This record gives sequence, C-alpha cells and structure tokens, in this order.
Amino acid sequence: MRSYEIPKKVVLEAFKKVKENRGAEGIDEVSLKEFEADLDNNLYKIWNRMTSGSYFPPPVKAIEIEKKSGGKRVLGIPDSGGQSSPDGSQNLSKSPGRSTLP
Repeated sequence: MRSYEIPKKVVLEAFKKVKENRGAEGIDEVSLKEFEADLDNNLYKIWNRMTSGSYFPPPVKAIEIEKKSGGKRVLGIPDSGGQSSPDGSQNLSKSPGRSTLP
C-alpha cells in the first residue's frame, strides 16, 4: 500500500464542514452527535487509514429528494466516517455505492 501525507487538521476541518452543514446519518445510521461523542478516536481512525492508504469508504445511503423543477433525484449520503474524510463533501455528489477514491 502507498502512504499519503495528510495533516490531521485537514480531517478535523472536513468534520467541521459536515457539522456546519448538519450532515445526516449515513448507511451506518450513526448520527453526528454519536460520532462526535468519540470524535478524537473516530477522526484518528479515518486519518490513520487515509495516510496508510487503507481507507476505502463504504457504500453511501441513497435518499430520494424532490427537484425544484419537479421529479426526484437520488442523493448519496456517506456514513459518518466518510462524511468526515477530506473527500467527504465530494461523496455527496457521487452515485450510491460509489467511492470518490480512484
């Protein structure tokens, strides 16, 4: 596996963005409040996996939302860990079951 240099601060900033946007429960059904209860450990796990090259986010939860122009579209919500990864905000635009990692 290839390792990556990712400052821990980047992972913390990603979590702050998720919290600011009131991130919803993902497929793991872990709320932000639950994730935050053990925040240091949860963010460390994400950071450790990402820097070691062993982080692969799980599939996303598919939610149908109404479009302004009518009809519906599918929104993919990653699990709590996926939302807090630095690429978590990109996960929201991906199709359910797909990762943003190559």
